[in-house]
Amino acid sequence: MKEIYEWICRQEMRIAKWSLAILSLLVFAAAVARFLYHPMNWAIDAATFLFAWTVFLGADAAMRLDRLFCIEVVTGKLPMKAQLYLKCINYMIIVVFLLGMIGYGLWLSYTTRLRTFQGIPGFSYTWVTLSVPVGAALMLITAILKIKTFLRAIATGEPIRKSQEVVSGEII
Repeated sequence: MKEIYEWICRQEMRIAKWSLAILSLLVFAAAVARFLYHPMNWAIDAATFLFAWTVFLGADAAMRLDRLFCIEVVTGKLPMKAQLYLKCINYMIIVVFLLGMIGYGLWLSYTTRLRTFQGIPGFSYTWVTLSVPVGAALMLITAILKIKTFLRAIATGEPIRKSQEVVSGEII
């Protein structure tokens, strides 16, 4: 199971990187084409698709690698055990939020199934809105693994460094 999760994480990162690169090139090419009076009408729609997937896949990668924005002015002065409890509570709140995002994202994907892009006929907008529940589900797995790691640290008393990567609930 650990190998499957690690493979998914690698593919997620690869897709996010390539999507961002293609998105950047596409927006640049569309701007140049528009300047030359030959607009690429489909470029905005393709960029929207790539942007949505890049954001949600990148958000999970950032969460997994502890790269999310965090202010620790007050909590950094607390004892390590209190910090771990607060992190657990924080991730439990995140889990609840992500469950809501999965539910509402699936509903949004269903309601947009008949909507198509103007520049790409036949391409359903559902492919964009699916980035919400898929990305939220990946972040949910990451949040649960983080909670598991924090609970283990609380039970054993071992410290967790801020920059440690959590994969499959194990610190590597």
